[in-house]
Amino acid sequence: MSLIDDNVIPGNHGTIFETNAKEDHDLERVKMLIEQVDGVKDVMVNKEEFPITLTVHTSKLVKIIDIENEAKKSTFHVIPKSIFSL
Repeated sequence: MSLIDDNVIPGNHGTIFETNAKEDHDLERVKMLIEQVDGVKDVMVNKEEFPITLTVHTSKLVKIIDIENEAKKSTFHVIPKSIFSL
């Protein structure tokens, strides 16, 4: 893997994650948990896409595994979308 594949890089672009959470209260819980990770600036939920996506912006380098593990506390998962289309 590489720096870009394993981390969320600080800046305006952020990293997009897909989630299996569907209900508003579940999405809010996942968002709240991710926002507690040190370095996460904000989390934006996009319910217009399928599967639902979350865009995570950071103020410093944050490991993707830390975000995934924090989201698992809600019993839902987040998986980063590939930076290149397949």
